[in-house]
Amino acid sequence: MPSIHRSIVAAALAATSLAAQPPGIREIDGAPFPSSLVRDARGTAVAWVQNAQGVRNIWYARLPEWRARPLTTFTADDGQELSQLAFAADGRTVWFVRGGGPNRAGESPNPTSDPVGAEQAIWRVGTGDSAVAVRVTDGSGPTPAPAGSLVAFVRRGQVYAFDGGGAAVVEKPLFRMRGAAAGLAWSPDATQLAFISQRGTHAFVGVYGIGSARLRWMAPSTDGDLAPSWSPDGTRLAFVRIPYQRRRIIFVPVRAAQPWSIMVADAASGAARAVFTAAAGSGSAFWAMQAATQVLWTADDRLVFPWERDGFLHLYAVPSGGGTPVQLDRGSHEIEDVALDPDGRHVVFNSNQDDRDRRHVWRVRADGSAPARRVTPGDGIEWAPTPLAEGALAFLASDARRPAHAVLFDGGARRPLAPGTMPAGYPAERLVVPTAVTLKASDGVETYGQLFLPPAGTVRPRAKARAIIFLHGGSRRQMLLGWNYGSYYHHAYAMHQALALRGWVVLSLNYRSGIGYGRDFREAIGYGAAGGREYRDVVAAAQWLRARPDVDSAKLALWGGSYGGYLTAQGLARNPELFAAGVDVHGVHDWNVGIATFLPEYNPLEDPVAARTAFESSPLSAVARWRDPVLLVHGDDDRNVRFIETLSLIERLREQGVPVEQLVLPDEIHGFLRHESWMRVFEAALAFLERRVAP
Repeated sequence: MPSIHRSIVAAALAATSLAAQPPGIREIDGAPFPSSLVRDARGTAVAWVQNAQGVRNIWYARLPEWRARPLTTFTADDGQELSQLAFAADGRTVWFVRGGGPNRAGESPNPTSDPVGAEQAIWRVGTGDSAVAVRVTDGSGPTPAPAGSLVAFVRRGQVYAFDGGGAAVVEKPLFRMRGAAAGLAWSPDATQLAFISQRGTHAFVGVYGIGSARLRWMAPSTDGDLAPSWSPDGTRLAFVRIPYQRRRIIFVPVRAAQPWSIMVADAASGAARAVFTAAAGSGSAFWAMQAATQVLWTADDRLVFPWERDGFLHLYAVPSGGGTPVQLDRGSHEIEDVALDPDGRHVVFNSNQDDRDRRHVWRVRADGSAPARRVTPGDGIEWAPTPLAEGALAFLASDARRPAHAVLFDGGARRPLAPGTMPAGYPAERLVVPTAVTLKASDGVETYGQLFLPPAGTVRPRAKARAIIFLHGGSRRQMLLGWNYGSYYHHAYAMHQALALRGWVVLSLNYRSGIGYGRDFREAIGYGAAGGREYRDVVAAAQWLRARPDVDSAKLALWGGSYGGYLTAQGLARNPELFAAGVDVHGVHDWNVGIATFLPEYNPLEDPVAARTAFESSPLSAVARWRDPVLLVHGDDDRNVRFIETLSLIERLREQGVPVEQLVLPDEIHGFLRHESWMRVFEAALAFLERRVAP
């Protein structure tokens, strides 16, 4: 009898121990991530990319069942992105691009180091049950005509086309021009193709007549024109015009500029006039929304566009012939993803109105005759709103515990489009629900964040917890109270959960110069290369955490990627007394190098005062004080932060005898393309933090 009793107790203890084991990072980060949600022309079908642990495939659902299924059958975590989805006019084919764009050496990303190499190519797949995905040709930007079967695309900056209706594809250059083409847009009758010709210092909007084989420029000027949008009758084009203003330096605040305009051109003659010009001061510098184009042309001849007139990005509408713009949404919030309803008279969008650290879907009449109405209640996060036929709506959604998934919203009810894709036994209920916090830096600037507290039992009794600050990249990003809509920060959120479930207090900091809180917060005075003042927010977060009674003030770490890597390095270099260790993932360490990555013509000698300020705002200017251990992570095909940034830092740290660990990912780019790359980074980071910041 006693032996039976001991067996029962042992079994119970084993079960308790097993239950107490936190899920691993591979379990937490094992859910698929959806992106690139698109609809067909009639709004009767949708398609999107589903990334399941690095295996990317296109999924499809249509009326009336809306039962999702995969159209493609790729099986490898090979880092080859699927993007730029577009339905053919008849809805029977989905065109897409497989592979990433080339770097300056003409190399497409090849993160598996495949000896065959990699490419960026256009593919197609039918929407029938037995369809097979087929490679068509190398290029990008497949743009099917709204009638017929012609598909325009871009290859090496030039515009090509092929007839996609047959089994064999015969392609040809559509026209030749100077500059690099982008922004292809067919007229409603498919007889004309609008495009942008990017020429470095300026850009033109052009129109090519298919039948006439004639090229016309829309009121060419010295300015930058973008986002052409056709009128419903196909006779006019609206586009945004941004005055030329040379920028000698970037990563500095821009609160005002020469005011931008909306132009409307006669497509036949090219004559154009401004129907709207932003006022001077607030909103004079153009800031874009996430949409198919920046000017939505409605069925009742209005133009809907984004504007920061009151310091927040809102929607406005103006008659196509000009007039006083009407504001469509109001408040201290920002619109983000925007689409025109199939009726052409309503706009759907997501914003953080009334819920600062989340996103919800709203709908508003384009004439501004009624206030915007919230469509998605609750405490979830919704993005990529895609209005469909019969009043239905598709979007992508998440919340604090449930990762991103595709949703159909119909008649007040919402349901997942692909419920069977969540891994069996996914530990959603074990995840931590973060809370919103507000902090104030030494100069009085308020910043924001999400606090993840470890569950009961993960910290030893009467012990204080280790803490870590996460610093996002960008810096034009916002972390949310749930799984993020960006794939990079979807992964980062999983890391936050893994840390919290292992007893860490995690603060994800939305420091100044990020989005979501208005223009003045985003264009913060003295941020980045103009003074690095956003680092004051990191110090404020450290002091706030160290003052908490549940945090061990001697065990505070930092981690972040890209711009967040820059701020991680700033902390370790400038305030080693505050921090015990850091994980710096492809961080910027010298602004003069970082600026030149995006502005190749940048010459520090042209403005030596600005160049000196940029360097003094960089971690390398204070590296002599650095003493804490660091893990440095970088892919050597990074196109956003040069690999030399990590090399230069590691050289200095070795000279000073600083404990340095490194993880180099051959042929990976900035936003790691392989799921296995993310897992290697997180497993290395967790192991490093356990070694360097012991509980």
